[in-house]
Amino acid sequence: MTSLTSLARALAVRHEAAQPLTTVRHTHISARPLVFIPLALAGEANAPLAALVGDREDTPSLFVVPQPRNRDQRFRFAADLGRRFMSYVDSFARHQEDARGRRRFTDAPQLLVPNPGGIGFVRLFGRSTRLRRTYGEYAVPPIVPLFGKWLTYFAERAEHPGSSLMLAMTSVLGAHWATGQSAVEDANLAALLAWLDPPAGQSPFDAALDAEDPDRWPPAGPATDPTFDAERLAPAIERYARTDGNSIAREVALGMLESALRGQLEPTWHLMWRGVALLERLAPGASVVERWADDRDSYTTYVAHVTGENPLPQPRRDSAVAAAKRLNRLERAQARFDAQRALDDPLVMAEYRLTGEAFAGDVVAAEPDRLDATGPRRKLRPHVTVRTQDPLRLAVGVEVQSPARLSQKAEIVSITPAGDGVLDVELELNGGMGRSLTPAPGSVPAVGERIAYSTASSAFQASGYFPEVNDTPWTHGGPPAPPMPTEEDAVEAWS
Repeated sequence: MTSLTSLARALAVRHEAAQPLTTVRHTHISARPLVFIPLALAGEANAPLAALVGDREDTPSLFVVPQPRNRDQRFRFAADLGRRFMSYVDSFARHQEDARGRRRFTDAPQLLVPNPGGIGFVRLFGRSTRLRRTYGEYAVPPIVPLFGKWLTYFAERAEHPGSSLMLAMTSVLGAHWATGQSAVEDANLAALLAWLDPPAGQSPFDAALDAEDPDRWPPAGPATDPTFDAERLAPAIERYARTDGNSIAREVALGMLESALRGQLEPTWHLMWRGVALLERLAPGASVVERWADDRDSYTTYVAHVTGENPLPQPRRDSAVAAAKRLNRLERAQARFDAQRALDDPLVMAEYRLTGEAFAGDVVAAEPDRLDATGPRRKLRPHVTVRTQDPLRLAVGVEVQSPARLSQKAEIVSITPAGDGVLDVELELNGGMGRSLTPAPGSVPAVGERIAYSTASSAFQASGYFPEVNDTPWTHGGPPAPPMPTEEDAVEAWS
């Protein structure tokens, strides 16, 4: 937890109201997201029990596994859910545009789950289904492995910093607001929204206390409430199991089971759409559009993969080279996302100022027409001096960037104490001023302008060097075998 987040939590308690951690929204929210609320059977490894899914609040679809330990019913559930899921995903693979030298889809699907546990369920459920065979002794419908591939894709994109293709609602809301409760309590979607959007006339403390009632606000999954399991779920499953051969009794038992599970899922369903409405009220940050374009590129690429000739599923485990490349991509994406958030948002930039990685102040001197004649050609290199009271921990020669002029670089030339903890930071500017030796109007900060500079940079970072897969050294297992499906995949345990 950062210093500003700690302060915001303290202020939330004092003022009995959630405090903003950002001034803008740092994630894309689709006009038509797919809300997915899964439930799993307690005591089993990722055995699906039910799911409520839909892209409109008024038309949720409920899918149930009457006997979660029954293999045939589990895969029937996966097939039915997969058809609904793929209908949504495929609906975005229609209209394309030319961008970045390629064709890509104009929009992409977005999957919303209540919490990080939902992402974990999607990851395991994808692994349990994508490797299944559509022929032979353990054959499943063709939609099942296709569904599993897409679930795995969304789970992997959820790990990609800045991606909005799959989001956990508690994580997204918690990144934008601070409450007066602990991070563990924020993991409860009902308690979190009790602070962010309490009922009229009720304090967030009372609303959060009400949210702890599992009868009124059941857990948001994938785990269920133990009392519900013992008093309602287990008897309903047992009643269904005893109806073997009696179709009328089975329909009645199934209706009772569905009613019980719907009662567990519907409160979370409405909470999810309340969360969407809260996020939509925030204006998106400037870089959100660019990151969503990256997501659309990724979606376009994966559509081409799964519709290609004989597309193989993602392997159970990455090879050494693939794992290293993936880690490098994630690290670069995290650095880029952190920088973009800071450059988009003065509240996020304040964290950089507290740690001395950024400073803000007033321009007290400027030489907008200064020329550098040390080289073979004269170059426009204005100097500006910023007076700041921030605790600066940067040295001369460090390159910084201002959110107000992202196309312009600045290098610290000197840092001079001005008394009473005040520093005068002289900067040399480069770029973003036009092609002539006279700067374009407004391209150089003027005396009296309030401005901030930081080490945060959204510039492209080149990837590291990695050997080819066939050149994997023996210390990392040598060249891996091709990721071909095996007989063991079809009999793998549901976990």
